[in-house]
Amino acid sequence: MNNHDPFLQRYFPWLLLLGILLNLPGLWLDIMEPDGALYATIAKHIVQHNDWINLYGDGHDWLDKPHFPFWMAAISYKIFGITGFAYKLPAFIFWLVSLRYTFLIAKELFNADVAKIAVLIYTVALHSTLANFDVRAEPYLTACITGATWHMLRIHKNGHWVHIVAAALFTACAMMTKGIFVLITIGGGWVIFWMLTKQFKQFLNYRWWLFLGLCVIFILPELYSLYAQFDLHPEKVVFGKTQVSGLRFFFWDSQFGRFFNTGPIKGKGDVTFFLHTTLWAFLPWSVGLVAGIFYLLRFDKNRDTIRWVVYGSTLITFLLFSLSRFQLPHYLVIEFPYFSMITAYFFYQLSKSPKMDHLVTAQTVLMFAALACIAGLVYITGIQNGIFAALIALAIVLAASVISYKNNLQQLLFKGYAMAAMLYIFLFQFFYPFLLQYQSGRQAAREITDISEGIPVAAYGSFSYTFEFYSPGDVSLLRNGEYLQDFIDAAPCYLYTTQSIADSLLKSGLNAEVRAMPQHFQVTRLKMGFLNQKKRNLTLEPRYLLYIKDDTAVL
Repeated sequence: MNNHDPFLQRYFPWLLLLGILLNLPGLWLDIMEPDGALYATIAKHIVQHNDWINLYGDGHDWLDKPHFPFWMAAISYKIFGITGFAYKLPAFIFWLVSLRYTFLIAKELFNADVAKIAVLIYTVALHSTLANFDVRAEPYLTACITGATWHMLRIHKNGHWVHIVAAALFTACAMMTKGIFVLITIGGGWVIFWMLTKQFKQFLNYRWWLFLGLCVIFILPELYSLYAQFDLHPEKVVFGKTQVSGLRFFFWDSQFGRFFNTGPIKGKGDVTFFLHTTLWAFLPWSVGLVAGIFYLLRFDKNRDTIRWVVYGSTLITFLLFSLSRFQLPHYLVIEFPYFSMITAYFFYQLSKSPKMDHLVTAQTVLMFAALACIAGLVYITGIQNGIFAALIALAIVLAASVISYKNNLQQLLFKGYAMAAMLYIFLFQFFYPFLLQYQSGRQAAREITDISEGIPVAAYGSFSYTFEFYSPGDVSLLRNGEYLQDFIDAAPCYLYTTQSIADSLLKSGLNAEVRAMPQHFQVTRLKMGFLNQKKRNLTLEPRYLLYIKDDTAVL
């Protein structure tokens, strides 16, 4: 196969367009709790109070993630209004940027065909698509890492000075998204490459030192914001204590403190977590990834050392994640562009080999397994229009099975995309709309219609980030009964709370009207009892939205 495969030249634009379209519907779905809704609320506070320095979330000064993703969401709110779509849109744009840089890096390190395959793989990798729906920091971080890597490749080839500026800017934005540990992901592969090729003089090359110097300059907005919010106010209580330094947290506690589990935020983990997580998070390509890694280790004869910029970064980051006590599936998303390149290179090398038949068989099995899972979920959950969802999935499988393929690479990619189409149509059109109706905070917020009159809103006994985000204006998070009484005294007002608290207030003579009683379940922690339509009611808890009238009695 040459570097301009006719199949890829013909179908690449259409498959890429299909992959992007499959990612789009999640932009219009409600934001999920907890993290996505919390981050959206923090950005909402920035816009409502025109305060771009102090991050405020969960009812207090917030010190965890850096500012960059919140600034991007807040800018989007300024343009499009404070909506779930506006929160997700800038992350989606950054994801598109990461697709472009994935192509450029793969083309530079391999060839144009590998680059096209890599982009197609990355576009529909499962947890990448989920990250565009349940937005956290990963779409921003992935774009910044790939952008920095591409421009560093240009610096390596003595490219124009603008690449030094661009690489530093992307790196700085990555640090202002996740912290200084991203320097290990961005630079670790380069260090390995220089060591393997004995280019020790690169450690003294002025271009790299200029790059690091510019990084420091570009992160000054983050450093100033942390200093102004925390270091200038040692009296603030953060993590249950005073004298907390935002700068120390940025440079140490949020990164090294988490890795060594000595910081204020602690975790627990298993070193094998990301090994088995990758097997489902990188679907429908996980079998190809495992085989591709094995191929690189045993059979690859074209060991171009510059590729260690990718291989080394992938290895170091994966080990870092595995050894850390903080382990969540979405952390892996920043590895997906490099996973995709490794998988694409393997597909490219094997494309004319009879051994490709085994991969095609595995892809076919995965496609039918996905169909079985969809059918099983439809049967167990009893979701609305479930039969229609199962028929769509069946039609996609049948179409992918009867198409006449010209080669194994075409069959592999088409069946992978068929599986992706099944999954994402089912998830975004049927399954997630079913789940999101049990985010009670969002359902309660729909009933608040007269906020323009300045009626205060609060939550007591049950805090919901979606209620805080989707309610117009600010939402007070009441921590104890004394604050509750003060809030009631300011009636008329809205109160979001649990059934037991609502019943107690109403029985005490509170003059209030029940505006909504949405059913609640934490949908990010699914359990079989909830999924089973026959047992679901046993897992649900009602939440109440009370409209407290202005002639209410004092409790």
